Amino acid sequence: MKNNRTFLEKLLDGAEVEWKPLKDILIRTKGTKITAAEMKILHKDNAPLKIFAGGKTFALVNFEDIPEKDINKNPSIIVKSRGIIEFEYYDKPFSHKNEMWSYYSNDKNINIKYIYYVLKNQEPYFQNLGSKMQMPQIATPDTDKYLVPIPPLSVQTEIVKILDALTALTSELTSELILRRKQYEYYREKLLSFDSLEQLNMGGAKKKLIDVAIYAKVRILADKLDKENYVGVENLLQNKLGKTSSNYVPTDGAFIEYLPNDILIGNIRPYLRKIWLSDRKGGTNGDVLVIRLTDENILPRYLYHILANEHFFEYNVKYSKGAKMPRGDKAAILQYEFDVPPLEEQQHIVSILDKFETLTNSITEGLPLAIEQSQKRYEYYRELLLSFSGSNQ
Repeated sequence: MKNNRTFLEKLLDGAEVEWKPLKDILIRTKGTKITAAEMKILHKDNAPLKIFAGGKTFALVNFEDIPEKDINKNPSIIVKSRGIIEFEYYDKPFSHKNEMWSYYSNDKNINIKYIYYVLKNQEPYFQNLGSKMQMPQIATPDTDKYLVPIPPLSVQTEIVKILDALTALTSELTSELILRRKQYEYYREKLLSFDSLEQLNMGGAKKKLIDVAIYAKVRILADKLDKENYVGVENLLQNKLGKTSSNYVPTDGAFIEYLPNDILIGNIRPYLRKIWLSDRKGGTNGDVLVIRLTDENILPRYLYHILANEHFFEYNVKYSKGAKMPRGDKAAILQYEFDVPPLEEQQHIVSILDKFETLTNSITEGLPLAIEQSQKRYEYYRELLLSFSGSNQ
């Protein structure tokens, strides 16, 4: 029967697990009285003290910017108790807004990082608890009284070691993705602009979009559309990441038809950088521009890379109209000018940029897939390692 033991049972090797309220094993600390406006004013890049607010919001400040009594220098678990309820581990000097709280340990038999992983695994429980309020939030008794499993310190340490390693892998992959995307932008900028007149003299030329493409106007009926071929601005992804399936599909009316190799660009809030090169026939609405090539001397993927270039989006934002909900200026977009080398050179450029796109953006291969798989592996082992028998409430 010994071979049938779970991974956790093998770690425990018969040792007992106690269940204790958080308040009995950790020390709860308060934050500092500070407003969002004050955080913004005090923030200095590379300052040594981090002040946490809700969600991903924080400020970096100097030690003298807040009262010394409000600075926590112990490795701690920060409880983000409003809005998006979650837990964060931090092991450098910090403080947080006073509607939040944090915990640290003075008990030599408690590994604070282990308790963090336990609470992180139970975030859905606390989020559900907080969802009963109009503004999702939890109170200190919700965490103080929460029962957590306490195995021997050696087991806590081993669990932390495993989960830290899995977390580090995801972080490394994410850092690699950020670096590769910067390289992608660099090479796209470099490859899509002529550095000398010699390249122009090799058969290339400068063109305006109006000279080589049109806006599609033909209509398609709603009964030809489904969640995979209907594209609204909502299911175009930000930062040039393509599109996802639509949560909404119209049931009547006629819509702008797009075809394979058309380029769809979100025309509301152009700073969101929404663009997709179509691989199918479908329909869209007036919030999305459908750009169709008319020049056979330009490759569709070359034009896509031209319009996915940061230079184009800066141009689009510059000429957009409206304050609260800016829209791209369709006439100005058609005046966008870019370099067009011979077809052979276009193909060479496309082959290089496509490799970068697959590496940095593809969800079926490349780094995004590796990050997703790594995160799932971490969550699987976190659940496996923290599934102690017995009720925690």
